Amino acid sequence: MEIEPAEEVKEPPRIHRLDESVVNRIAAGEVIQLPVSAVKELVENSLDASSTSISVLVKDGGLKLIQVSDDGHGIRYEDLPILCERHTTSKLSKYEDLQSIKSMGFRGEALASMTYVGHVTVTTITRGQLHGYRVSYRDGVMENEPKACAAVKGTQIVIENLFYNMVARRKTLQNSADDYTKIVDLLSRFAIHHIDVSFSCRKHGAARADVHSVATPSRLNAIRSVYGLSVAQNLIKIEASDNDPSSSVFEMDGFISNSNYVAKKTTMVLFINDRLVECTALKRALEVVYVATLPKASKPFIYMSITLPPEHVDVNVHPTKREVSLLNQEVIVEKIQSVVESVLRNSNESRTFQEQTVEATPSVPSVTNNDLHLSPSPSGSKSQRVPVNKIVRTDSSDPAGRMHAYLYKNPQKYLGRDSSLTTVRSSVRQRRNLKETADLTSIQELINDIDRKCNSGLLDIVRQSTYIGMADDVFALLQHNTHLYLANVVNLSKELMYQQVLRRFAHFNAIQLSEPAPLQELIMLALKEEDSDLESNENDDLKKKIAEMNTQLLNQKSEMLEEYFCIFIDSDGNLSRLPILLDQYIPDMDRVPEFVLCLGNDVEWEEEKNCFQSLAAALGNFYAMHPPMLPNPSGKGLEFYRKRKHGKHTQDGGNSCHVDGTAEEDEFEHELLSEAETAWAQREWSIQHVLFPSMRLFLKPPNSMASNGTFVRVASLEKLYKIFERC
Repeated sequence: MEIEPAEEVKEPPRIHRLDESVVNRIAAGEVIQLPVSAVKELVENSLDASSTSISVLVKDGGLKLIQVSDDGHGIRYEDLPILCERHTTSKLSKYEDLQSIKSMGFRGEALASMTYVGHVTVTTITRGQLHGYRVSYRDGVMENEPKACAAVKGTQIVIENLFYNMVARRKTLQNSADDYTKIVDLLSRFAIHHIDVSFSCRKHGAARADVHSVATPSRLNAIRSVYGLSVAQNLIKIEASDNDPSSSVFEMDGFISNSNYVAKKTTMVLFINDRLVECTALKRALEVVYVATLPKASKPFIYMSITLPPEHVDVNVHPTKREVSLLNQEVIVEKIQSVVESVLRNSNESRTFQEQTVEATPSVPSVTNNDLHLSPSPSGSKSQRVPVNKIVRTDSSDPAGRMHAYLYKNPQKYLGRDSSLTTVRSSVRQRRNLKETADLTSIQELINDIDRKCNSGLLDIVRQSTYIGMADDVFALLQHNTHLYLANVVNLSKELMYQQVLRRFAHFNAIQLSEPAPLQELIMLALKEEDSDLESNENDDLKKKIAEMNTQLLNQKSEMLEEYFCIFIDSDGNLSRLPILLDQYIPDMDRVPEFVLCLGNDVEWEEEKNCFQSLAAALGNFYAMHPPMLPNPSGKGLEFYRKRKHGKHTQDGGNSCHVDGTAEEDEFEHELLSEAETAWAQREWSIQHVLFPSMRLFLKPPNSMASNGTFVRVASLEKLYKIFERC
């Protein structure tokens, strides 16, 4: 019997104190992460020195040379020996001073860190001195005594051979062009904020500076000189403030790009108490506004300067001071987001478009909205225009009244009353403040009901979830943290549209129909659609009377519908205009007859609050993202589009057989199939790119959605993640 040797008992490793040089080099690697980090620290020191001119010279992306010169107050001769030691600063003396700090530097780590990863030389002169001094530093200490030299007012700091003793980092920074681009971007941001300071930045050996700005009283001029005319001419001035100690205290001013600005990436320049910082929460909130408000979700240009009481800002949260922590940050972000959204919506009304005129020829058919997104038919032939008999229902066999012919095609023509009263009302409505349009007590009560019934748990899911895809015709799959949810897009879109109607009350843009649609005919279409016995004509007289009564009622209410909801009905009883609830989204026009019938039958016209609530509910149901009326061709609904043969027809797998036993391939209604594919594809695109971004911004889900099946949690990914970690 073998005896297993006893396991050797290992003693725990001894804890020892790191050498000071190792500690300092580790700290330096955190503070000076890139060449641009060194430039930022030096420029901020120059600004703290009350400089009016700052110039930067760079060689090989900053690895070989960074030279920053300013005309500030300089450095005292007696301070030079401790200038580059760690935690030496003139900005504060005790920790409590951080609560009121206004300078950009305060920890005394920047210059010290540079001496541990590069060779630093400082040349400086103070006011009243006859000559300056030059001194070199390494590892935080002077290499020699300061030497007298000729110098111009201010300070010049030169860093050579950056990261010479950090081989791994230096190898990862060989792309000098990329590093130099970051430095140029940094100086550009400083230049448009500190408009009383001149900035320049150029490569070593280059005759022309890549950044060159001069002091100017106009921030817009500074933006024009740095970023160009194409950016400056498409900016909107924006301001926001709050002075409520119980919620937030701040002032914000800046410029944001309007609806005519187009860019491939977001540019956000943010200064908080004159510090160049980043705020991911604010950036994401503003990007959501642009996605939900502007066509094609153009990437914005944003410059903002936020001023808060110094005691409301914690500046000591990041080694490079790139981030700060704000008191009541969520409230501040939400208020700025609301102001930006309001300004953008007003600017979107004056959006301009570049037009290209194409002369039609007999061989080229005109293009309509339906033709733009039709996918090729299965046979490979190009989709043709929808025949007239499928645009407007001509018999009871057509299951849905096609309303596409009424969709407005030319946004520069308006069909409406030209009376002076209407013109005056329109101009007044355009000038109104969005918050002042909901001044009716009933509307404010309905909005307060929405806020009071909001479910905080569902609100977090709506705002923080990620859209994955459609699970079926009604439910979308979402991920929130490590949980998967099924969300009913019909219920969600219906509630979102209802809330949008109330919040944008009397402040809508319009969808113009190309031709006025007679109300009486629309109501008749809806009534026939409700009648299950399509062959019966016994109730035609009753339906006609109902249509006439509802048409008369809506004519009487036309002025109120136009004034508050942008639903325009002309004196002849024709519907010609509908409101826009979400930009980039047009409702299913096949549901217009049902909507008009709902206005006549379901709206409570007698009492104001109930009237507005039922009208908002009717609009919400009409604009909700219901499944298209044509069956989904990607599933079992494909059978609907199969051509039916005269005589015998089999359903044994999709092939029809003749008497002689030969098989014939299935044939489909390709035109109708292509229309269905387009409708379903457009709906899914709208759900992903319009509905969910808008929900994150606007929707406040009511408590009822927690129990009515709108949100269903279907899986938890925690265990799944653990399995993946083991693999």
